Amino acid sequence: MLVAGLMLIRRGRVKAHACTMISTFVVSSAFLACYLVYHQALWHYTGSGSRAFPGTGAVRAAYLTMLISHIVLAFFVPVFAISMIYLAWRKRWRRHRKLGKIAFPVWLYVSVTGVIIYVVLYHLPIGLGN
Repeated sequence: MLVAGLMLIRRGRVKAHACTMISTFVVSSAFLACYLVYHQALWHYTGSGSRAFPGTGAVRAAYLTMLISHIVLAFFVPVFAISMIYLAWRKRWRRHRKLGKIAFPVWLYVSVTGVIIYVVLYHLPIGLGN
């Protein structure tokens, strides 16, 4: 959805871009709510709100680097998104575009690394990196 929004605005389709980006914000917000509820429930029922990474060595270091960068940058995504929506609503296009050049790659990185982290934790063999 993020890439589609970028392509739409580059093609001058402002209304379609706005609808796509608002939809992206709604979907991302719903995902964040579900993610937080899931991890809270996991902690409540198991005593741990996360799943440990089973790999070792360089694979573990790479995973932890990606995870830490994902977590740190994920903190900024809602701030960026709300700021972008506000700037667009106020028709502050120059500031909207300027912030978008920072917000877009951060939001895309967080989205992609989130999927990678999920796949690594839940769908790769347990013996990875051993």
